[in-house]
Amino acid sequence: MLGAVTSGMRPAERARFRARHVGFVFQEYNLIASLSAADNVSMPLRLAGTPLSDAQTRAALDAVGLGHRAGLKPHQLSGGERQRVAIARVMASRPRIVFADEPTGALDLSSAALVLDWLRRLAEQGTTVVMVTHDVEAAAKADAVAVMSQGHLVQWTGCRDARQIAELVHSARAARAA
Repeated sequence: MLGAVTSGMRPAERARFRARHVGFVFQEYNLIASLSAADNVSMPLRLAGTPLSDAQTRAALDAVGLGHRAGLKPHQLSGGERQRVAIARVMASRPRIVFADEPTGALDLSSAALVLDWLRRLAEQGTTVVMVTHDVEAAAKADAVAVMSQGHLVQWTGCRDARQIAELVHSARAARAA
């Protein structure tokens, strides 16, 4: 991954590699309940030995519109705000690759659109973004779409039209059922 053979690394080495180069965005946010939004943003870098300044943490939260909510704990935030904290955490760490697992699955339409915009911004800044989604509208925001069926790649496309992507998914399901 990223030119490194991670399978040959010791577990601690692999963990350091992930902390330095890989970001994750999950459907369930994976925030630490006892920490503030700001501490959730800065924690991964502190654990990797690269602490963020308060200004850097605030800038990451400001970038997702949550600078004013930096002191709140996850239970005090809406689902969309929690996902924005998770995005700020990724933005602050500046990873080379981001894996996003259903990042919009639990969000309302406006929050989902914001999350997709931030993922797009990361991609435009040179970060590779790999997103898993069942949402064809979200998939249509990607540069490339891999349609999978039962763990197998069925179609690879650069199509950015949600209707055409939905047709590809439907065809894959029909082929699987046949």
